[in-house]
Amino acid sequence: MESHDFDFTELKRFIEESKGEKGILIKTLYKAQSLFGYLPIEVQSFIAKELNLKFSQVYGVVTFYNFFRMEPVGKHLINVCLGTACHVKGAEDVLSSISQELNVKVGGTTSDRLFTLSTARCFGGCGLAPCIMIDEEVYGRLNPKKVVQILREIREKENEKG
Repeated sequence: MESHDFDFTELKRFIEESKGEKGILIKTLYKAQSLFGYLPIEVQSFIAKELNLKFSQVYGVVTFYNFFRMEPVGKHLINVCLGTACHVKGAEDVLSSISQELNVKVGGTTSDRLFTLSTARCFGGCGLAPCIMIDEEVYGRLNPKKVVQILREIREKENEKG
């Protein structure tokens, strides 16, 4: 794991202003993740100390809820729908194709931190099955070849930006 020097000033201020509120741990974890992008051990330890909790309590919450991340996320979050309609129409092949193209497993982030690969049960695009969501945009009626083309176009646009 990389070592980081986190600036906890804003998080500390948030905790001080929120002390005594219900759900302070979840609120603090959300705030920390919005500040740092993820919740590494150093951040969790700081939160435990500031909230006078055991580290295991903080870690337990972080690992229980899937919206908290302990690893940095890429610039673009790819969610592959694995709901029934998408599954029946080939979502597993699309997922496999993405994983192979990016050389990353579900939950992982590419080495250039451009993409993070995730899955979801359904995001309401059943008529577009199989579909994925990249950031806030839904792509539907996919196949392995089509999804690779989309990823390469995004990577190309990012490379042009510099």
